[in-house]
Amino acid sequence: MNDPLKKILSPIKELQNIRGIALPIGLEFRQLVITGPPGAGKSYYINQIRGWPNEGYIDLTQNHWWKNQSLVYRPREIHLGLPFAGIAEALTVFDKEYLDCQPRPVLELSRLRIPPAGNGPFATNWRDRYIFEFLIPEPEVVFNQRQARQSQGYFPVDDNLSLEMVEQQIAIYREVALYMHRAGIHVYIRKGLSNPPMRINEHNATNVPPWAVIARPTRPSLKTVAGWKWLVGMRTPAAWLTLTNEIQRLKGSGRIAHDGKAFDMLLGEFRLRFSPEITLGVSKKAVKKNWLIHLPEGCHATAMNGFARIRVGETLDIGRSNKELDEIFNFPKEVAKRHLTVTNQRGDLLITPLDEIHGVRLVRREQSDLRERMPTIRYNTLVKLKKLFGGTISLLPAPKALELLRSVNALLENEPYRIRDQDGRPGGLIELPASTPPVIVGDMHAQVDNLLKILSENCLLDCLDTNAVKLLILGDAVHSEMADEMEDMDSSILMMDLILRLKLQFPANVFYLRGNHDSFDPQLSKGGISQGLLLRNRLLELRGSDYVAEMERFYDLLPHVALSASYIACHAGPPRTAVGRDDIVNIRRNPELAHDLTTSRLQLANTLTSGYTKGDIKRFRAGLGLPKGARLIVGHTPLDPFGSFWKKAGAIKGHHILYSAHKEGPGIFIVINNKFVPLSYPSEPLIKIINRLRLPLTR
Repeated sequence: MNDPLKKILSPIKELQNIRGIALPIGLEFRQLVITGPPGAGKSYYINQIRGWPNEGYIDLTQNHWWKNQSLVYRPREIHLGLPFAGIAEALTVFDKEYLDCQPRPVLELSRLRIPPAGNGPFATNWRDRYIFEFLIPEPEVVFNQRQARQSQGYFPVDDNLSLEMVEQQIAIYREVALYMHRAGIHVYIRKGLSNPPMRINEHNATNVPPWAVIARPTRPSLKTVAGWKWLVGMRTPAAWLTLTNEIQRLKGSGRIAHDGKAFDMLLGEFRLRFSPEITLGVSKKAVKKNWLIHLPEGCHATAMNGFARIRVGETLDIGRSNKELDEIFNFPKEVAKRHLTVTNQRGDLLITPLDEIHGVRLVRREQSDLRERMPTIRYNTLVKLKKLFGGTISLLPAPKALELLRSVNALLENEPYRIRDQDGRPGGLIELPASTPPVIVGDMHAQVDNLLKILSENCLLDCLDTNAVKLLILGDAVHSEMADEMEDMDSSILMMDLILRLKLQFPANVFYLRGNHDSFDPQLSKGGISQGLLLRNRLLELRGSDYVAEMERFYDLLPHVALSASYIACHAGPPRTAVGRDDIVNIRRNPELAHDLTTSRLQLANTLTSGYTKGDIKRFRAGLGLPKGARLIVGHTPLDPFGSFWKKAGAIKGHHILYSAHKEGPGIFIVINNKFVPLSYPSEPLIKIINRLRLPLTR
């Protein structure tokens, strides 16, 4: 069959590798919608990049399909409902009504609805909201894949499979991809997961999104010096900046090399510091040339600081109109709403001033290479961690482990800020003082290095020591979700050893809430692996029945909910019924409530009969006597590998989901100026680094 895309596809050159899949640099992960014919490999793709596991469906003939709830959760696999001549309702290419038609009906593209461009000052540009990736392998490849999977189970879409059927389905997806592209929707094509993504590159086409190709400047004339510099290889329209300790005003765009050195940026008199993100223990080839943006003053024992990361391929608008940055830095009025843009191009920063009044001024902070100073900066914190955990980061011997666990259980019987239930036992609710800000950590699922990273950054240990913060862990610290680690229970045991030591060291400042994985339940499984039972058996083997019994007691003693005047924190979502404080306190008398608080997830478009909703959140907040603006922060839901947090999850104001188990590094929430600010850290092999440290000799 004729392929309308055959001669108009160009490879996208600016790529990054995410879990073995090449994706365009600059593409926002949560914009990604993956579609394609049956058998193209979409489900495997979604699993590989850790997108949403549930398939979605949108009817492209319906007005406002771009607001469909299936598109809220991204990236995910989406099936397309398409218009065919002579058929009133939209059909997928595997619907029986379509397949039974002979000859098969013609695609009627004129009935497709196109989202508005949103050109008005208050209009949403729905075309920029999504990026559609069409996974369209060659017909023979898809046919062979669908034949091969028939031996793995029953797939109704493969009934009466023929190469002709596959060719027709692929032809339809090619037509739809081209039509959507020409209509101004962001589209790119991939012929297979091992193939590079490609953009549609028609003659005189104007719809070339920035993530698909980095725009190149017009070549300067060879009659100028700039033209000759361009010719001999200095092909950049922005001057390379040589920063010194003399403040210089930036005139036009300028570039700063990723040379390991920090610099300060002055917006009026307001100062920001840009520092290359230098990770410890990571091979040079694996280093990602990201930058940190932070205030010049460092963290200290009474407060943690916020910061922003600008990853390779990202562009940031810096100014008061960027709400996320404004929450972190609290920009004064002298900073314009859009003061400048900064783009990270392979580690080098391209800076473009936008405000002519105050401008942008730059100065080198110091000439020493940050890589030279990094070991000294981090050394003291890592030494503190090693001392805190008693030396080597490794599993405790059985007698010491049992002694530690018993000590923590005795502490939990009289845990600070804990309300006792009707039976005189520690209840399910912790009420924390409003005067002390929380640091909230999501599911860590046995990623011990992530816990160590969180503890070693931003003066957290010092803040815990001075009672300046409360550390809240939202449960599920155990049971790895990595495919090759699910049966490894030693990392889970080590994780709990470290958390127990933290609790014992900071009894009034470290709190662990119960999650659904905090159990030995044989039904607790992931990917067919009974992780609850495996953990119990491994603990019996290493530490004996007394330890297992004490661990079961620990699970029973854990609280389910922590709250203060401005927030509620629990592992999963709110219950579907009205509850008050007394219900949470006496949670042992209500197993169904305990189940909801540890297992419920936000309602999805394809599971409208289950999951919590905006109404449940409002009722939960009111039942606990908290004001309308109080945040609900939960874990339990794995998020994408680019970020560990989802602010305003489900478009619900004040509802945030946090996940801290990514191999790429953890995310946390801290509070700055009474606002919850997400931070993300890069991963570092800290177990190895700490274990190699030599502790200083003490007299």
